[in-house]
Amino acid sequence: MRIIGALIISACLFSCQERTKVTGKKDKNDTTATNIPVAEQTCYAYVKGKDTAQLTLITTGIVSTGELNYKWFEKDKNMGSIEGEMHGDTLIANYTFNSEGKQSVRQVVLLKKGDQFVEGFGDVEEKDGKVRFKDLSKVTFDNAIVFEKTVCK
Repeated sequence: MRIIGALIISACLFSCQERTKVTGKKDKNDTTATNIPVAEQTCYAYVKGKDTAQLTLITTGIVSTGELNYKWFEKDKNMGSIEGEMHGDTLIANYTFNSEGKQSVRQVVLLKKGDQFVEGFGDVEEKDGKVRFKDLSKVTFDNAIVFEKTVCK
């Protein structure tokens, strides 16, 4: 009788345990995000004499947002936000800034060269309240304004 009782108790205990089988295979319906781009913050500065500019970018994938501030000696400073996309080694963005009490939007093109961004210049036009380049293929990068990578503050 003891053996039968022990078998019944063992059977009950064994049937109450939760079984989990680990196969090492990933479920197709797994919602774990493994390919989500991570936001990366980088900072750049331009200094020439008493003229300075700061660029802070937060980049996720090809999209970059951040701040761009120009402080030209004996001129009004321009402080604002930048939002655009990387196309290869070139950031094409809109710069929304305040200067002389007025909000303006202008297109900026920055060429990535190693740890630098070089600002592009070219013929512009105003269209739909925004200053933009007439032809992006004619934008030149003459190294007039070179943003050097710095430590973010």
